[in-house]
Amino acid sequence: MTAAGVRIDPPRSPSTRRLRGRTNTELYAWLFMRVSGILLVVLVLGHLFIMNILDGGVQRINFGFVAGRWASPFWQVWDLLMLWLAQLHGSNGLRTVINDYTRKDATRFWLKMALYTASVVVIALGTLVIFTFDPSIS
Repeated sequence: MTAAGVRIDPPRSPSTRRLRGRTNTELYAWLFMRVSGILLVVLVLGHLFIMNILDGGVQRINFGFVAGRWASPFWQVWDLLMLWLAQLHGSNGLRTVINDYTRKDATRFWLKMALYTASVVVIALGTLVIFTFDPSIS
């Protein structure tokens, strides 16, 4: 019991978790978080440095600026990497939170399905925008 009278359950031990086959999925997810985090730091800080210092600041960003930037495959790939890594990194982190804090298997399943669906939609739409952007619309 805490001072407010709310009971906090102890963390589930591995023996009470649902038994799974012996795979290295969690190891690869842990490794992905470290590698993607380092790559994201480089990509995002590079993006901020270029956009805010080298290119004259945010007041310069408009439709024409984005159109000119995305005319280059280099910037398309840069932004695509940021999108994919950020979405997958965040989704993996939220998946871990869902696994740690949901008690019922059905709740865990539906929360993860909602997470995976939202992640796929964001990645698909973002990728579609980056590669089908038409600067002649303006």
